[in-house]
Amino acid sequence: MNDTMDDTMNADRPIPFRRLLAVEARKLADTRSGKIITVVMVGLVVASVAARGTVAGPKPQTLAATAGIALGTLLPVLAILTMTGEWAHRTALTTFALEPRRHRVLAAKSVPPLVAAVALSLLAMLVAVPVTAVVAQAGGGPADWDIQPLWLLGWTGVNVLMAAQGLALGTLLLNAPAAIVISLSTPVLWAVVGRLGSAGAALAEWLDLNTTAAPLASGGMTWGEGARLATSAVFWIVLPMAAGVVRVLRKEVT
Repeated sequence: MNDTMDDTMNADRPIPFRRLLAVEARKLADTRSGKIITVVMVGLVVASVAARGTVAGPKPQTLAATAGIALGTLLPVLAILTMTGEWAHRTALTTFALEPRRHRVLAAKSVPPLVAAVALSLLAMLVAVPVTAVVAQAGGGPADWDIQPLWLLGWTGVNVLMAAQGLALGTLLLNAPAAIVISLSTPVLWAVVGRLGSAGAALAEWLDLNTTAAPLASGGMTWGEGARLATSAVFWIVLPMAAGVVRVLRKEVT
């Protein structure tokens, strides 16, 4: 009788969030798509930093910033695949049967891509240090080791925002191809909009996340620039994520 009661009480206990987090983090390495994108991003970070060192000189801050091109493109893709994987592989029914509180699953899915953004940003800086030393030694000139903490913090924050944008698009659409196309084509579309007169330039100035995040990556931001960044973050991250969460919570899983 006591064993039966204990089993019932254990069944009623929620799955610890750390266990959900561990499962979702493991999927980044276990799934083929997540593994490929992670390996590609690490490779591109190392290659871009090393390649820039041959032309930009021994300055680690400049070399590490080069990795932002690859991270800004692929981090949203990784985040999108994280959010849409359950629906693409038709495992959502199993996942939500084990943990009916879907908001906890969504929260657990959101953390690994954001942590990956921070880790890859730090990796870029770690790679830039030995590359700077090698370039300085080969060139016979002094290295510029001036690394601004505010720049590093802001640049890492931009990468986190890019990953968050991917999470929002993936949660809203629940369709990886559509979300990836939107993510990759958005910079091109905003470049076109920005050239459509003063109205288009104003829209891009306030709603293009890549444009509004640039001052954050530079390590210095005014109040006006912060307001534009907040506006674009609400437009591309907060609103899509909120609508996506409502959709997932109400969506029928078959």
